[in-house]
Amino acid sequence: MDEKPTLDQLAALMRQTGEAHHSAYQETDGADPEWAIWYAGYLQAHLGGRLGQPLTRSEMVYRLLLAEKEQARTGSTEDWPLAYARVLLDR
Repeated sequence: MDEKPTLDQLAALMRQTGEAHHSAYQETDGADPEWAIWYAGYLQAHLGGRLGQPLTRSEMVYRLLLAEKEQARTGSTEDWPLAYARVLLDR
């Protein structure tokens, strides 16, 4: 991914991130109350500044938590990687 990722590419990266996180937290079956911090670091390492603007880790954490809250608020049944990718690209 050298250019800004497409929605599908970012959703695939979100899925990969989830799998990597679950593997890293295998002892707790993926449970991690600070998951967004881990995800932000992983995503930054794989995305660089390709979301159209450089994002600090704090900004990435904010967007991930915003995606989580939006999905809960709307009751969306959309696949979470796609829903989160949409929020990351739309902001």
